[in-house]
Amino acid sequence: MRILSGSTAGLLGAVALTLSVALAGCTMAPDYYPRKGDVKPHPGVARAKSLPIHGIDVSRWQGEVDWNQVRNAGTRFAFIKATEGGDHIDPAFSRNWAGAKAAGVPVGAYHFVYWCRSAQEQARWFVQHIPTDPDALPPVLDVEWNGSSQTCPKKIPRELALEKIKIMLAELERHTGKRPIIYTDITFHKDVLEGELQDYPFWIRSVAAEPHERYASRPYALWQWTTTGRVPGIKGDVDRNAFHGTEQQWVAFLDGSGGGRRRDDGLNTAVASSAPMAPQSTPVSLPGGLTPPAAVAEVDTTASVRSYLPF
Repeated sequence: MRILSGSTAGLLGAVALTLSVALAGCTMAPDYYPRKGDVKPHPGVARAKSLPIHGIDVSRWQGEVDWNQVRNAGTRFAFIKATEGGDHIDPAFSRNWAGAKAAGVPVGAYHFVYWCRSAQEQARWFVQHIPTDPDALPPVLDVEWNGSSQTCPKKIPRELALEKIKIMLAELERHTGKRPIIYTDITFHKDVLEGELQDYPFWIRSVAAEPHERYASRPYALWQWTTTGRVPGIKGDVDRNAFHGTEQQWVAFLDGSGGGRRRDDGLNTAVASSAPMAPQSTPVSLPGGLTPPAAVAEVDTTASVRSYLPF
């Protein structure tokens, strides 16, 4: 065996150290491209994972997003924050929109409502800053109270909130030709939206229980089931969402024949109950013989079938 000189041994030691650092860098990759999952999984929303279509919503707080990694992780849609109030643009919106489109991820934009600005002003601001894109998902109006706001933390009267929402929804539909989606949380839904706007698709936040346990009879199209999700291509937490329907309904949603069109376009809408699957229940029939996941006839309702995707 050849004995190495001191200088050679030192050189090899330096090389070994460099390699170990490089390998350590490789093991750090999962921190940037984490395994798909949830940092704080809640057993109450476990059923969300069984739904076939999953997506995310993002804003500036997700930083630089590798949209190819996001797509390769099985992400089927993304909603991107565009605007807030009447004078704020999310600084990452254009970058995220272009990246998602280039990666082939179906994408839509959302506006965060600021209750101290007029509805007309906010609607104009939103439509000014979103692309005119016939392939985009329907626009989203994010309605929730914002008690942490430094300039507008107080709740407004229910009637005024509903008036503002209706004005903005009408303007978004006029501009895009698509029925807007309403995103909301449990508190705002209870305070303002319960029993209202039944002919709009809802995207609801429910991160500790299934939606029917928190939103009573509210039908919904999208379910935000965690805010601590992990998806390869995003460093840190990201909101994860599930489409409340089948693969076939998702295809219809994307091409406009099953969602997002104006209600007078003559297209059929799928129907099902928002109740959970129960033993010995009767599945609801959908067009083409489809049966949505966890969709059953109401047990004690006078109208045994509620709108499944009400758009």
